[in-house]
Amino acid sequence: LQLNHSGRYSCGGWVDSEVSQWAQSAPVTVTVHGVPPSGVSLSAQRPGGQVALGDCLVLSCTVATRTGPLSFSWHREGSGAPPGTGPCLELPQNRDNDSSQYQCRVSNGDSMAESDPLSVTVLCEQDPQVE
Repeated sequence: LQLNHSGRYSCGGWVDSEVSQWAQSAPVTVTVHGVPPSGVSLSAQRPGGQVALGDCLVLSCTVATRTGPLSFSWHREGSGAPPGTGPCLELPQNRDNDSSQYQCRVSNGDSMAESDPLSVTVLCEQDPQVE
């Protein structure tokens, strides 16, 4: 079934009695409900969401259960503008201020689910000690 299969249905057929007659059932309403997205998880291409300063990091958002087309939005703690709208978020040439909590939200148009936040840490190289 697809969501667009919702509607009113009836059936009909020829009833064989003394004289064949067309008979039709009373219509019934069928409503197809979408399965809300659930089991949204967020993973980083590198273990623990740690990335070296200047390197690229890719975050992936996966959904365990859902129906219908999905839309994705990414959210970064302390930032108003979503950094991305697809199932993957690429953080190219990370800077120190890219360290933050990231979260993915998924919607099928009727309902929304979100991942647990993932901490991304940009590791800065330590300056060698001058003796």
